[in-house]
Amino acid sequence: MSTPMLDRPAAIPGRAADLALLLVLATLWGGSYSFIKIGVDTIPPLTLIAARTLIAGVTLLAFLRWRGLRLPRDLATWRQFLIQACLNSVAPFTLIAWAERSVDAGLATILSSTSPIFVVLLSCLTAGVERLPPVRLLGIGAGLAGTVLIVGTQAMSGVGDQLWAQLALVAASICYGGAALFGRNFKGLAPVMPAAGSLLCGAVVLLPLSLAVDRPWTLTPSAQSLQALIALSLVSTALAFVIYFRLIARLGSVATTSVAYLRVPTGVLIGMLFLGETLAPTAWGGLVLVIGGVLAMTLPPRRRDRSR
Repeated sequence: MSTPMLDRPAAIPGRAADLALLLVLATLWGGSYSFIKIGVDTIPPLTLIAARTLIAGVTLLAFLRWRGLRLPRDLATWRQFLIQACLNSVAPFTLIAWAERSVDAGLATILSSTSPIFVVLLSCLTAGVERLPPVRLLGIGAGLAGTVLIVGTQAMSGVGDQLWAQLALVAASICYGGAALFGRNFKGLAPVMPAAGSLLCGAVVLLPLSLAVDRPWTLTPSAQSLQALIALSLVSTALAFVIYFRLIARLGSVATTSVAYLRVPTGVLIGMLFLGETLAPTAWGGLVLVIGGVLAMTLPPRRRDRSR
């Protein structure tokens, strides 16, 4: 079987491939904010996220069956899938979709890019944490500063205007940080396994809530919202989750969450190309900081971790 190869430390070509995957993941997740913004126009946030997890989970389940693979059947693994679902989809997806109804996109991008910081803070409370060299801590600071410069420092002027929505975005980042740390438990599985299992568990949690609260059969979503939902489910969720769990296994939790910074320039670029948005004057300096921060956060450790 080829699964054990997923845990081998990456060689130089392997690291280049991982960095390329990190850029792909940043693009997929950078576009998700635009899809969510369009989707919640006519679909309530809870129903949008319930449909997102269901469509993505069923798609990956069909892919597993096509490959002749089966999800684990033991209760312990499914309990882990459920925890991962709550941290990586149920709570943050819903919080972000709700917050984007009132928070400007620029400020939402900044607040949603703080997950690497929370990975470091949360790792201080857990046993067997990844040791962070100073260069990675410097990369975290550089990435956050670059994010603010790319989006535009004027976006920070809105802090406090929609306090609860902004706190929801920060809470989503905390969840993502916890999910990145917890995701290390799935290193022995092919990336598609925890991706499919956690999304299916998320759908099981969210669907009853959607049916009870939103009564989706009474909704009349627009064609644009439905198209955004499909793109969000298949591209920014199903495919993105497979890449995410692969990177967690190969790069570690801190390096993988650097995608939170990298998706900022990709999201801004998508907005420029398709939504006619303009680039902040400070963006080019911010782009240099983001790229430098991501490279610093993804540097391989000098010594091979004994636990590996």
